Order: sequence, then structure tokens, then C-alpha cells
Amino acid sequence: MTSAPANQDSSANRHSLMESVDARTKLAGSNRMEILLFTLGTHETFGINVFKVREVSKTPSITKAPNMPGGVEGLISLRGNVIPVLSLSKVMSLTDAPSTRGGSMMVTEYSKRTLGFLVHGVDRIIRVDWDKVRAPEAVTSGSHAYITAITELPDGKLVSIVDVEQIMANTFGEAVIGQIERMQDAETHAVFFVDDSVVARKKIAEVLDKLGVRHKHAQNGLEAWTRLASMATHSQQTGQSLHDEVGLILVDAEMPEMDGYVLTKNIKSDARFDGIPVVMHSSLSSEANRSMGKSVGVDAYVAKFDADALADTLRPLLMRHGRD
Repeated sequence: MTSAPANQDSSANRHSLMESVDARTKLAGSNRMEILLFTLGTHETFGINVFKVREVSKTPSITKAPNMPGGVEGLISLRGNVIPVLSLSKVMSLTDAPSTRGGSMMVTEYSKRTLGFLVHGVDRIIRVDWDKVRAPEAVTSGSHAYITAITELPDGKLVSIVDVEQIMANTFGEAVIGQIERMQDAETHAVFFVDDSVVARKKIAEVLDKLGVRHKHAQNGLEAWTRLASMATHSQQTGQSLHDEVGLILVDAEMPEMDGYVLTKNIKSDARFDGIPVVMHSSLSSEANRSMGKSVGVDAYVAKFDADALADTLRPLLMRHGRD
């Protein structure tokens, strides 16, 4: 693998690696994404969505702290904020990695939380079509438990895209969902949701169960669109109202095979789904992502993962739909 600008001493080169955010935002509506490639000292190549990376630097001086979760090397001060720093090779149990610290740090911003990820080296940014990104084979242990998707480089090398949600949940614990008031006439409401993260699907289902509403789900955008289109066709054939089966559609932004923006455009351009609100639920909570969501017609945008915010967003939309 070639040396990366992020591994050179020039801070200007490191900064240029993460430039042109506005240009990258426009990719979302075209079913394309950009991935920052990195290594963890093994033969594998890993990637992370550029939208989740705020900056890249050399590994800084890290202050050890007591009672840190496994994989957390310590704390650093970054422009006045104290953030935890994780060794990805340690978190992912890569025992053949030569060093748990590595030479570079990626500062990630995800679900309103800032973390430092130590990696062996950062390579470059590549642009890929979401339909070339696929879910991995079902695995439950080892480093593969932290992989949310796989894509392939032109030279045939595979890139494993890390599941940041799973890493955060395993390191810091899953979000605890408190008391959520059950909806009135809850059984009359139904939600279809799609998310490629196992952790996210589990938490969304918990919220919907507390609201008392019926729900179905898919694991990526293409699967969601295939199932939704099939449900719409079935409703037409039987003369039943699609609204009885789908009262609201909750979509993630970044998903293998078809992203949430393209999925939303498909839904909003199909008259069979008229009157069914679409809510985008994403860890990519910047204004740029919110604007992109609005541009494709989402009815609401809620950042992951705040159970109360999600419930408060869904409740009035479902109630309004129920009265229509």
C-alpha cells in the first residue's frame, strides 16, 4: 500500500485529505460515498465513511486514566475538549497487529460523540458506489463482528468498512432507553424501518415496542425498497390500503447497496406512498446532511441515538397520519 498524505509530516497534507466536505455532501444523493482507507498493522485494509472523520493526525501524547473500558488507551485534550482515544486493533482483537497504538489517529464525530481512533496508518480516500458495497457474511465474533460492509478496490483488494456503532456499544455500553409513553391506539400504527447496523436496529425496535406500534424492518436500502415496493403492489392487488400496513418509514442515511437518500427519492417519487411520512435517522447529523435529507423530501430528520428524540419525532407524525 502506498504511503498516504496523512502519514507524512506536513499538516497541510493531512488537512487536504479531509477537505471538500461540501463536494462530498453532494455524493449522498447520487448513491455514492467516500471512504477513508486505513490499516491496523495486518494484511487487511479497512475503511470508514469520510463523513464520520473530522481530522487525521499523528498519534498524540495520550494521558492514561484509571478504570477505562477495554481498548481505550486514555484521554487527550483536543482544542479544549477532552476525548477518549481507542486502539482499533485492540478493540477489534487483532492479535497479529504489531502495535496497539499505531502511527496515526483519526478523530471521529459520530452520534454527537467525538472519539480518537488509533490506527497503524492512513492511506487515501476512495469514492465508491453504494451498490458496490455489500453486507458481510453473518459473523458474531472476532474482528469481523465490527465490520458492517465490504467493498472491492479496482485491483481486487477487499476493504472492510468498520461498524462504528458496534465499536461504541461494545466499548462504552449500549444506550439505555428509559420510560417512553405508549401511544394511544398504538396497535393501529405501523412503522417500517431500515438500518444496516445490528445495534441500531435493536434500539429502534425497543423504542417502537415501548410506543406500542407494529413494526417491520430491512437491513439495507435495496432490501427496504424491494420489500416496500412488494407491499405496495400487494395492496393494489388486494384493494387494501397500504397505509394500514405502513404508517411511517424510518430510514438510515448510509447503507450498503442503496443509501437512504436514494431510497427516500424512490419512495417520494412513487404515488403509491403518498401521505406516508419518511423520517431520516442518522448519526450523520451535520447541517449538510440535514439539507441533503430535505432535498430528497424527508419529512423529519433525527440524529442517532436519542430514544426520546426519536419517539418525540415519530409520535406526532404517526398520529397525524392516523387522522388522515
